[in-house]
Amino acid sequence: MTEAHRNLLSSNAGTPETRLPEDPAAAEVEADGTRLVEIVGRHPASSLGWALLAELALDRNTPEDTIRAYAFARTGYHRGLDALRRAGWRGSGPVPWEHLPNRGFLRALWALSVAAGRIGETEERERCAQFLRDSSETAYGELAG
Repeated sequence: MTEAHRNLLSSNAGTPETRLPEDPAAAEVEADGTRLVEIVGRHPASSLGWALLAELALDRNTPEDTIRAYAFARTGYHRGLDALRRAGWRGSGPVPWEHLPNRGFLRALWALSVAAGRIGETEERERCAQFLRDSSETAYGELAG
């Protein structure tokens, strides 16, 4: 695919940004991240909570934790898609990293990409990484470092 063709397909020019409402678990996570499982249990719709669980599992990097990370990240990703749709997102367009409530979804998307890569799901890894770049180049830079 040529660079011009890729840019044309993923261009978000003219598409309004999607800004999620405040994540219900964010304040609790900031106040007490040590009880993350309990917090996610109280707020299962929280992409941020699922993303944080996925990141912790990815950090442990055992085969079992990689599978847990994949499941946590997939849950956070799907909860984020639900929230995006409720916020008016129509399947494409910017989801800015700069808007703090968007970060849970973006982090879950990146964690899903990483976990998919670790279990050999190359197409999903690449699709999720591209989706992240298309949603927020800033998020991609921050998370992929």
